[in-house]
Amino acid sequence: MTAVYLDCNATTPMSSEVIEEIIHYMTDEFGNAGSRTHQFGQRAKKAAQWAREQVARVVDAKRSEIAFTSGATESNNLALLGLAEYGLQENRRHIISSSIEHKAVLEPLERLEGQGFDITLLSPTPGGWVSPEELSRHLRPDTLLVSLMHVNNETGIIQPVEALSACLEDHDAFFHVDAAQSFGKLIRPLRNKRIDLISISGHKIYGPKGVGALVTRRRGYKKLPIKPLMVGGGQERGLRPGTLPVHLLAGLGKAAELALKHHAERQAKCEAFRERLLNELAPLSPQWIGDNTQRLHNTASLRFPGVDSEAIMVQVKGLIAISNGSACTSHSYEPSHVMLAMGLTEKEAQEVIRLSWYHDTTMPDWDAVRTVINRLHA
Repeated sequence: MTAVYLDCNATTPMSSEVIEEIIHYMTDEFGNAGSRTHQFGQRAKKAAQWAREQVARVVDAKRSEIAFTSGATESNNLALLGLAEYGLQENRRHIISSSIEHKAVLEPLERLEGQGFDITLLSPTPGGWVSPEELSRHLRPDTLLVSLMHVNNETGIIQPVEALSACLEDHDAFFHVDAAQSFGKLIRPLRNKRIDLISISGHKIYGPKGVGALVTRRRGYKKLPIKPLMVGGGQERGLRPGTLPVHLLAGLGKAAELALKHHAERQAKCEAFRERLLNELAPLSPQWIGDNTQRLHNTASLRFPGVDSEAIMVQVKGLIAISNGSACTSHSYEPSHVMLAMGLTEKEAQEVIRLSWYHDTTMPDWDAVRTVINRLHA
């Protein structure tokens, strides 16, 4: 018996249509998009431009505002570290973020702090989101950037990015949203034109690993003052050098297209799975982490008091594949910084498990899952 995969916030399976697209551009259309002297290169460039358009349509951006990267981690680094030179020149050295961000944001912020930037990390509410009032209270005239995730990767709690962006209507601060978990799943909020920068990742939306994008919305006709982190080629409008992996771009583009096309259907299926999950786990009296009414439709975060998460994961591994936090820090046995920021003790944080699914996830044998967890409770 194969365990049911319930770790889609770590990565998702690729859709068959995406796989077909990738194989086509690995075998039949293998040209370099930078080669302008023959049809192979021209067709590759056309494919890359179409992928750019497919991604842009999801967030209602222009094709010219999409810069391809290796994934959301690189996009986050480019958005944050790429603004450093401008911030220093303009003497705007204050950055606002939150204590529940992914390490792909928190670690670049640590580097910026070492360069003389003043970093304010907002604490979440008990429900797990950042309060717009807290953001407004900490804005300063020298605030360069506000960087806040859209959906937390561990809890699935949705941050109110529309209300947060409203706080910035009369401020020049750049607004960056890490949308690794929400791109293609929550459509309307990311179309807000006050969001300047959006980080996305292909493998969270049934696309390939190793590819993502940074949306860089212009302000009027002005490009954002981002400097590249690498040099040597000038690709991606000077933001990121290197030969474009056309097959991966085509896969990301197809995944983005499918996410937009099937958004409502996928959401309905995920919501139905969630309702079944809530009902099946209710007899175990779990403690839910964060407000369930503000959680993305594909995620559950909970703990069974007195039962260590590692013990649960080991005992249920033949039934369901789950995690106890971010895949990027799964090598660490330290308590989750997200759980600690939400007010849990270290012991409580080590009891938290995360379940995350997608629209075609098979229903597990919940009776067997409950039996295992009840045994651990005893």
